[in-house]
Amino acid sequence: MAKIFLRSVISSDLSILFEQQQDAEALAMSAYPSKDRGEFMRHWEGIQKNKSIVARTIVYKEQIAGHILCWQEGKYERRIGYWIGKPFWGRGVASSAVSAFLTQVTTRPLYAEVANHNGASRRVLEKNGFSLHEAGGKISIFKLS
Repeated sequence: MAKIFLRSVISSDLSILFEQQQDAEALAMSAYPSKDRGEFMRHWEGIQKNKSIVARTIVYKEQIAGHILCWQEGKYERRIGYWIGKPFWGRGVASSAVSAFLTQVTTRPLYAEVANHNGASRRVLEKNGFSLHEAGGKISIFKLS
């Protein structure tokens, strides 16, 4: 596994996280559209103000490799999501980040959505104990009990 460090997201991280979510290849692997700069910054302002959301910057070799977060979806579900910048793919960063994050966020069950064509992200979740919960359409839901 890659040696990563998770820390609280700070305002100066946001320009890098914004650029990462603009990458066309990364977007193709995601089930989500990119946001323009204003929408992205408003979205993260809401994340940073919401005390029920746990958000961390993923640092790998002293560089911001992406982010990982956990939030409430509906009345009962807790979800996690992560985004790894394309230059950091294939290095074990996502697997290490999810593993470290799961020691910080101990609420179970946790759910995660993955685009069905994103085999790498599916493997990250499976390595960390998630199992397929529901498949359909373009997205599969994984669960960690």
